Amino acid sequence: MKRKKTLYLIVGTLALALIIAGGIFGAPLIQKWNQPLAPGLELSTPTSSPFPLTATDSTTATENTADSVSVAETMTSTPPGTNTAEPTSTPKPKCGGPALMTVLALGVDTRADNYLYGLADVIRIVRVDFVTPKITLLSLPRDLWVEIPGIEDHYDITHGKLNQSYFYGTEGMGYYDGPGGPPGLMARTLALNFDLYVDHYGSVNMITFVRMVDAVGGLDIYLPTDVDGRPVDEKTADMGYFEAGQQHFSGDEALRFSRIRKIDSVFARMDRQTMVLCALRDKIISPSVLPRLPKTIASFQDSIITDLSPAQMSQLACLAPQINRENLLFASIPQEILKPDRAYNPIAEDITFIWKADFDIIRDYIARFQAGTWPDKPKEPTCP
Repeated sequence: MKRKKTLYLIVGTLALALIIAGGIFGAPLIQKWNQPLAPGLELSTPTSSPFPLTATDSTTATENTADSVSVAETMTSTPPGTNTAEPTSTPKPKCGGPALMTVLALGVDTRADNYLYGLADVIRIVRVDFVTPKITLLSLPRDLWVEIPGIEDHYDITHGKLNQSYFYGTEGMGYYDGPGGPPGLMARTLALNFDLYVDHYGSVNMITFVRMVDAVGGLDIYLPTDVDGRPVDEKTADMGYFEAGQQHFSGDEALRFSRIRKIDSVFARMDRQTMVLCALRDKIISPSVLPRLPKTIASFQDSIITDLSPAQMSQLACLAPQINRENLLFASIPQEILKPDRAYNPIAEDITFIWKADFDIIRDYIARFQAGTWPDKPKEPTCP
């Protein structure tokens, strides 16, 4: 009986503290909770701004009022007996999120703590459906030769590889001073070339990725065959040798495994990255990690460059364990429509490898991706 009274006292004290804190600090906390962690893209929608887009385009897209959720909403529970029936049968988005969110997710190839320079080594578009719920990830080849808007006054650059649109947008290069920094220039490049519009972005460099994997205790991955990432020539970095079977990867091992590409192709490399993402998803929703996920995310807020707010990040964290395996889909531009070619790189002043493709075909795939009609079933390899 004494222990119960003690428990009631603790709970009551905490509740009183929350009420007092809410009354004194409520407005500032709510404002900070909904404030983006980095400058937004300020990218216009196709209906509000015709092509071509420029780096100085600063018309802000209309905000989805359901795109963020306040602290008060997340902390308020419905009293027993309250009639919460909706007038229609339209399903509501889960976790207080918008119906749909599209995020440009980038892996930057620098081990430095800062994001002063770097190429977008990994380019994925994440389509988050909060209603179904469902997450679809589209991989884009970094070597696509694209038109890059808004920096033609620097070395007459009008075109480059897709991953260079991030590089040219970095502070170290100093070519772009528009909204969203490096992800902003890449977002405008995607919009200009492929009619692909994203709501938000997130950039993670290599050192942060390693720390994130280590923070969740490493990753468990089953390899059906050996994967040899040892050097094939003097220009190839040693990524290690990974034997077939069940493996437990540290952050450094997961990074090296994800970067192997000389042994086969960029497409096989994307598949290995998908294996790592699936293992990371499984670890995040595991009973040992999920309860401390908010604290883990908060610890990396200063190491990840994103215009998501803490509220939006909490919505995504809330949604993750609700995604069934059949509703976690991976897609990539079909290899058969990409043709190897060469182009002149004005920065390096040499000829470089590129992928050449019919952009009308790519736009069709992307339009179906954005509409949620492609892919309509899991692509191999996907999460087991």
